Amino acid sequence: MVENLADQEYNELMSTFRQHVLSRQTLLAFFIAAFFIFLAVPLSYSQGARILFREDFNNLENWRPIYFPKISRHTAYTVETNGGKSFLKAESNASASALVYKEDFNIYDYPQARWRWKVNNVYQNAVPETKSGDDYPIRVYIIFKYDPETAHALDKVKYGIAKKLYGEYPPHSTLIYVWANSDEQKQIMTSPYTDKARLIALEKGKGRVGIWQQEEVNILQDYRAAFGADPPASASIAIMNDSDNTGQASVSYLGFIEVFKDVG
Repeated sequence: MVENLADQEYNELMSTFRQHVLSRQTLLAFFIAAFFIFLAVPLSYSQGARILFREDFNNLENWRPIYFPKISRHTAYTVETNGGKSFLKAESNASASALVYKEDFNIYDYPQARWRWKVNNVYQNAVPETKSGDDYPIRVYIIFKYDPETAHALDKVKYGIAKKLYGEYPPHSTLIYVWANSDEQKQIMTSPYTDKARLIALEKGKGRVGIWQQEEVNILQDYRAAFGADPPASASIAIMNDSDNTGQASVSYLGFIEVFKDVG
């Protein structure tokens, strides 16, 4: 009975990538990769900002794929070039998979991020706040790690059980920046799969389809607005184009992504 309850709690906590249930082996590989390597990146300065790291997608060496065992079709991520500039191309067709950046960062030291993205299309009849409509042509995830030092008593019990069963803590919570399919989608929305994830619509609908858009966000401020609390300090980035729920197809692009903080 205790193990069944623990599995139920664990599946809820692991819904930061929606509710695709990963195998235990995949989960262990995920966490080992996440915690094992932290590459030191020299700090650089640009336009009043101190940049912790920047990805220009010259290759995918800094990213690792995440596949979902119950999803047989995977999104294709490739590096393309145009005019000497590289970018990431993401193509889904009734499919889902993600890329996760290999480094973590401290959200309080570097609370801001920016990127450039473009979509060729959005999904038709994808109703927000429903599981059947929970597909987006592009998502940027900020995944927050569970911190036992700051956790409430109930969370300590839940995460403690999960760690005993699986060897690592599951993520604490997630912000998901999306290019929404509908103009009517709320600016901030709870995931239809878990209340531990909030979706933030930075772009909506067809109005800017096919046009590069640059986004800049303050992750710390957005987290407080979305959850009404402060996040754990350690975070990581992931990206995804998914269409497994709607059964449709889309193509999207990321030109760069960087984590930084304003200085002076």
